[in-house]
Amino acid sequence: MAPADDSDATDGTPVQGILLAAAMFVFVIDTSFMNVSISAVVEDLDTTVSGVQSAVAIEALVSAAFILISSKIGDLFGRKRAFVLGMVFYAVGALAMVVAQGLAAIIVFWAVLGGLGASLYLPAMQSLIHGNFEGKTRAKVFALVGASGAIAAAIGPLIGGFVTTLLSWRVGFLLEGLIIGVVLLGSRGIRDVPYTGDRSVDLTGAFLSVVGMGGLVLGVLAWQEGGEYVVALLAIGAAAMAGLVAWLRRRKREGRAALLDPGLFSSRLFSTGVTQIFLQQVALGGMLIALPIFLQLVWGYNALQAGITLAPLSLTMFAVALLAGKRAGRRRASSIVLAGFVLLAASVIGLILLVPRADNGWHLVVPLMLAGAGLGLLASQLNNYALSPLSEERVGEGAGVTSATGSFGLSFGLAFAGAIMLATLSVSFTNMAESSSVLPPDDQERVATVLEEDAQVMSDAQLGELLAGQPEDVQDEVLGINDDARDLALQVALLVALLAALAGVVVGFRMTRLPDPAPSETDQDVGFG
Repeated sequence: MAPADDSDATDGTPVQGILLAAAMFVFVIDTSFMNVSISAVVEDLDTTVSGVQSAVAIEALVSAAFILISSKIGDLFGRKRAFVLGMVFYAVGALAMVVAQGLAAIIVFWAVLGGLGASLYLPAMQSLIHGNFEGKTRAKVFALVGASGAIAAAIGPLIGGFVTTLLSWRVGFLLEGLIIGVVLLGSRGIRDVPYTGDRSVDLTGAFLSVVGMGGLVLGVLAWQEGGEYVVALLAIGAAAMAGLVAWLRRRKREGRAALLDPGLFSSRLFSTGVTQIFLQQVALGGMLIALPIFLQLVWGYNALQAGITLAPLSLTMFAVALLAGKRAGRRRASSIVLAGFVLLAASVIGLILLVPRADNGWHLVVPLMLAGAGLGLLASQLNNYALSPLSEERVGEGAGVTSATGSFGLSFGLAFAGAIMLATLSVSFTNMAESSSVLPPDDQERVATVLEEDAQVMSDAQLGELLAGQPEDVQDEVLGINDDARDLALQVALLVALLAALAGVVVGFRMTRLPDPAPSETDQDVGFG
């Protein structure tokens, strides 16, 4: 079967390209559905915010940890086979959400199996685009896939909020399953792309990468849950990552196949671009978990209200990314990236200052638009910046590294910001209750314990109903402690995004001293996946 041309599609877009774009759409919109539905999922499954947040972080972690070895699996056993199997895994994860009755099912099927599915089909999709299309058609399909991810990022919170509020959070995941079903039915028209390179597999490198990323993120999640093995997990993760670096260098010296070529990082453009992608995703992950939790559990917003409140961020990111992408080349990429991180840092500072004073979503519009503009500028530049110095033969491997780095950064940001937020709640409740001059001494510890337990499952309005039988001064004191502690927790959680953005500003100044990257065809497939 020859590569597709424009004759088999509507408006000059190959049908196979539309199917691949739909696969990217599902991947990006999936996490949006979960983020804006947190309170509904917590209530429906009788679980905790930290549990749901852990599931979101684990899904991103599994995708990151396995994407490099999954790419090799696709090379060895067939890119199309890997794409189809990954889509099946992802569909099982989405459909499991439709019938899940507890957090365990979400973690096993949606987070772990779905994450494995994403790690299989995302790199395979890149190879299938290269092998099924040529010239302008290939560029058009890359642009379509990138645009589908951008659109999903923009409208995901709105669709997820609308479906969750008017129907059920489960319906959103059912729609995902239906879209995947259409993609699988149409995949017969996608030609497999045989792999002709080295068929050796670096199992040791794959093991070290999985243990390294897993240890670091799971260590943070264990700390959040008060686990006993936090230090051990973090130490194992750090040791495995250091071991991976040493192992890859050794394989390189011996001329043997490695999970990835450490020589990629000898390019300052590539290494700097990968660093910035990681920082961008850490900041994004921190905001994506902290803001929806705050809106739903502190302000009592439903999923639709939360989605509408977050829309300025997602819609601005979409618009700015497209506009900056079309105007690529008129400004230095390094200057655009620096501006993106400056806007992102300024927006987070604005959010931190506004949180104690704001009482509705309108107060957050300006900083959220600034954050969206900053993220949009970054999404329009970083992928091409990192891949531009690589030869055509190494772009696939480099793209795998950028994808893994982005997913790992997202999972780390989700886990760390969520853990910091909940830990701050716990400490604040205890300190504020014990220092209260209104609460009787015998009740201070009990109030702190109750607040800590209820913080993850109860909005402010629901807490007020729980306190209905208490004296008025006690009600006011407990509600005041609850409000102050939650405001402080969000502010501390947002420091994760702020520190990542400020680090991006520092690296951005270093980027301005590097040469400009050359435009790349791979830039059609940018930053939203």
